[in-house]
Amino acid sequence: MTWLLIAAVALGLLAWAGRTGARTGRREWRLIAGGLALAALVAGVLSLLRGGWPLGLALVAGGLALAGAARSPTPKAGTRPDPPQSQPEGMSLSEARSVLGLGADASREDVLEAHARLIRRTHPDAGGTDGLAAHLNAARDRLLGG
Repeated sequence: MTWLLIAAVALGLLAWAGRTGARTGRREWRLIAGGLALAALVAGVLSLLRGGWPLGLALVAGGLALAGAARSPTPKAGTRPDPPQSQPEGMSLSEARSVLGLGADASREDVLEAHARLIRRTHPDAGGTDGLAAHLNAARDRLLGG
């Protein structure tokens, strides 16, 4: 019975470490927390079946909390903030060409094609950010004179 109490304390410490940014990577944390949550749930159910209501309920609650902590999204390390939102008049022609990956001799069709290709990847509906889409739109507008 004592080992169940030790397991409950260990689960609590692991849940706390996961929420405060443990040194393990996100993927490793999810695997460890998922396994420990499953173990806590099984131990809690077994304890409940044997009549140990307080400890069984604590283990089940801890297992559910740990499973929820393992599933909660966190920002990925190394993600970039949105680039500054440039206005077409504030962006130079060379910067606009660089953003769209075009040379100085690019035609109107080249600009539209490059913009369409890049906006498909960076649009907020496709997993991109508002800042990246705005930056691409500003570059397109600058090159098209709009």
